[in-house]
This record gives sequence, C-alpha cells and structure tokens, in this order.
Amino acid sequence: MTTPGGTKQTGQPEHVGRPAAAAARWRPQVPLVVATAMRVAALLAIVGVLRPDLRENLVGTTAYVPRAALFAVSITTAGVLLVLARGIRLRKRRAFWLTVGASALGVLSHLATRSWGDAALNLVIFGLLVITRRDFAARSEPESRWLALRAFLLLSLAAFVGGMILTSRAAPGSSFLERARETFFGLFGFTPNLEFREADLSTLTQTALATLGLLVLLVSLTVLLLPTRVAAHLEPEEEAALRALLDKHGDRDSLGYFALRRDKSVVFSRTGKAAIAYRVIGGVSLASGDPIGDPEAWPGAIEAWLAEVDGFGYTPGVLGAGERGAETYARAGFDALELGDEAVLELADLSLEGRAMRPVRQAVNRVARAGYTSQVRRQGDLDPTELAEVMAAAESFRNGEVERGFSMALGRLGDPDDPGIVLVTARDGEGALVAVLGFVPWGSRGLSLDVMRRARGSENGTVEFLVMAAAAAGPALGIERLSLNFAVFRSAFARGDRIGAGPVLRLWRQVLLVASKWWQIESLYRANVKYQPVWIPRFVCFRRSADLPRIGIAALKAEAFITIPSLGRATGSLARRA
Repeated sequence: MTTPGGTKQTGQPEHVGRPAAAAARWRPQVPLVVATAMRVAALLAIVGVLRPDLRENLVGTTAYVPRAALFAVSITTAGVLLVLARGIRLRKRRAFWLTVGASALGVLSHLATRSWGDAALNLVIFGLLVITRRDFAARSEPESRWLALRAFLLLSLAAFVGGMILTSRAAPGSSFLERARETFFGLFGFTPNLEFREADLSTLTQTALATLGLLVLLVSLTVLLLPTRVAAHLEPEEEAALRALLDKHGDRDSLGYFALRRDKSVVFSRTGKAAIAYRVIGGVSLASGDPIGDPEAWPGAIEAWLAEVDGFGYTPGVLGAGERGAETYARAGFDALELGDEAVLELADLSLEGRAMRPVRQAVNRVARAGYTSQVRRQGDLDPTELAEVMAAAESFRNGEVERGFSMALGRLGDPDDPGIVLVTARDGEGALVAVLGFVPWGSRGLSLDVMRRARGSENGTVEFLVMAAAAAGPALGIERLSLNFAVFRSAFARGDRIGAGPVLRLWRQVLLVASKWWQIESLYRANVKYQPVWIPRFVCFRRSADLPRIGIAALKAEAFITIPSLGRATGSLARRA
C-alpha cells in the first residue's frame, strides 16, 4: 500500500525473518481456530455428560464434589463456551478473559469425570489463548456491563420465582424456607432435597431448575458481550470536511453526496484527503459506496476504518462500491461480489426518437396531453412558500411510515444546507402538485436520484415525464448525466431469457421472478431499462464469505427493508429511492 506522499507501507518491517513472517500469516487465523475449537469442545462436553456410563466415570472424590455439581459444571461450561466463541472470533478482550476462566474450569471438570479427550481440548484452548493473548484487544460496549448486571438480577429473580412455583407444586409438603433453599441451590444444578409427591418429580424439578439457572447465565453473558454501539452522527465539522472533499472529487461517484447523511459516522485518512462514511448495525460496520476524496488516499481511509473495525471487533462490509472502489477494497483484503447495476443517463446521447425509446415517448406524450406541466429548479431557488408546498406534497406521497434509504438516499429534502438539490415537480391540468423528483449533486456535472414520489391518482407515466423534463433542463443547469435507480441482479434479467443462457442462470432468473412477487426486484430493472441507460456495476465487499449473511441483514436494516420486529416490504436494494 502507498500513502498519498508515495511512501511504501507494508504490514511488517523488511528485516523480519521467515519465522516472524510465518507467524504474521497464521496469527490472524488464531481467533477463528480457537472459536471453532471452543464450539467442538462444547458439543463434545454436551455429548459427554449425556453418556449412560457417566456415573461410572466419576472419580472417588465425589464425596467432596457432588455428582450433580460436576454434571452442572460440564453443561454450564459447554453453554458458556458456545456463547463466548463468537466474542473470541471477534477478538473481544472481555470474551478472552471469560474464555480463559471457562476453559480452565472445563479442564478441571472433565478431569474429574475422566473425560480425557475433552480435558485435553480445553487445555489446548487455554494454551492457545495464553500464547496469543495480545491478539485479543477488541473493546466491548462499556454500558453492557450494567445491562448484563441488570439482566442477571431480573432474570435471577424471575428464575427463582418460577422455581418456587414449581417446587410448591412438586413438593407441597415442604416448608417455604426449605423450598427457597433448595430452589436456590437447584439453580446451580444441585438436586433438590425435598419431599416430592412422586419420585419422578425430583429429576424433573432438578432439570427444570438447572435449565433456568443456565439460561440466566447465558443470557446475561450474551448481554455482556453485546457489540459496541457507536452513535451514528455526522458532526458539523465532519460534514464541512466531507463537503470540501466532494467539491474536489465529487464527480467520481454518484453516491458520494449520500455520505452527507447525518445518521452516518465518518472516518478520515491520516492526511484528511479521503474518508469513509459508515454505520454500525448489529456488530456490522457497513460502509456505502466508494471512499470519498482523492483515490490515491483511499487506502489510508480504508486503513483508518479497519483500525476502528478491528478495535471494536466489528464485521466490515461495503454496500454499493463501484469498480475502482471494489478494486481498492480488494487490495485491502476484501472479496467483491457484483450486486447489480446502476442506471446512468448520458444526456448528450439521450433522445426520445427511435423504436427503443417508444415506451418512454408514449408515456411522456400521454401525460402531456393530460395537461400536465413540469418545473425543474434548484432547491435554493425556491421561495419558502413554494418549498413548503413541495415538502408537504412529497411527504403526503410517501408510501408507508418508514423512511427508507442508506446508501443511495439523503433523507433530508428541503434542508437549507443543500441548496444544490434539483427538484422536478409536476402539476396536473388544475394546477395541483402531483409528483416530485429530487436529485442530489453528483459533482459539478451530474445529478443522482434521491426522491421519487407521486400521487396515487396521477397519470400513468408521470415519472417518465419528469425524468425527461430533468434531462431536457440539464444543459441549462450544467448537467451532463443523471443517475437513476439501482437494479439488483440486473444481468440475470438481461441475459437469463436469451438463447444460450445456461441452466444455472435460467434457474437464478426464475428464483428472482418469484421473489419479485413480493419485492420490487424485476420492476426496478424494467423501470430503468426503458431509458436505454449506461449500466454501472455495483459491488458488495466483504472479508469472509461467512460474513455475507450478517452483512446482508445489516444492509436490509440500514435501508429500512427490515424493521424490528417485522420484515418491511423490500426491494433488496441498494434501492434507494422508493
């Protein structure tokens, strides 16, 4: 990697010998290896304690350590290892210390039950952790300690009350104090010593109490290891710095202006010549588009972003990177997967003439005959009364309560800090405002679609009418290109039904067609292809293939296509603009 000043940077000094270089290659894999070993150890422990010959394997020291306690320790250790494995994979310091304790406890409990293989595996985990202890430095959410304590106290109270109700029914002849004492110890896995109505109720009660106690521990531990929450907020000085970078390099990426969303965070390269906008969602640090600024400084911005990612144990992901951005991320250790294509209109080549543009031409003519008129103006040129009318109309046209968008939406139409936004409005024959398109600046010579809304009763073809109005006004505004919607998996629709398409591509197209019954996948492609645009590929970037599901879920949450607790009506986009 080369810094903007031209200085070569490598991951290690050139004098480092082969042993150190080999260590540098395998050490990053240690957390994954340890986490896998922990999961294996946990599963083996669960299988081990369920063996019929468990009692025969217990050593004679059970006079001092009850068999039930050893059983509970083994099960609890297995559960704890499973919960801690994810924290270890993310290099969490807090998970490291807890795992050291759990593995040491596992060694002792498995030695006591003569489970030599399980004890050896726990010992290997313990040794690996001690040797690589410096690699586990990722921070956790400070507030999660108090959340975990509150969760532990509330859940413990609930478990105790539940246990008291259970023992009152199973052993009604016992006193309140006896049931309270035995319930308390039963939550730790000990066998309740009560006068049960039936012999089988002793085992059932023990199992139920031990399960409640284990759930209290595991839930509290999960809360303790919650991902760190970083407030997604763009400070005024950060926004000013981003605007300065966009003034110099905004022509490079149609998504650049969307980095100014104030619900994103931003990290700059050491030189300040490049930046990455992102948001942390469920432990995923999700960046959008290409880095902002000088491409020569992009590696520095990625390095700064990854330093934060690794410092907190996040999963990094990039949504909607362009080709050059994806190449830069690839040099930083990412893989890239083509997600779809962005439709871009080159205004110098755009015309309503010709057979290919017939659908658009017919739509525009139909709307014009209905008496519709259009206006194309910069937001800063509208007087307050007009702007208020446009804002009210755009809000009333919005479909649904949730404001969607992240990577390809700004989300603040009408803000006085964005006078360069271009508003394209349509009025019907009676002068009523029936549709609004909003375009954010794409450098000095382009516009990128942000908002696309129209009244339900407006004439079919109103959107096409406004897009062509924006294109016609482009030269007067100094605009040469328009970025429209993003078409997810466009190539599957474009090539899947052609002669010579392979069976895999045809099957994939059929899957997407079925999915389009619920999500606007095909319709977004059809809505854009009619303009005969230039298709610009966009990519999702990731470090590991196993991270793709988490990145995908984080992206859907960011775009507001997944809302808790229900799944919103999704296009799966990057689809900005709904």
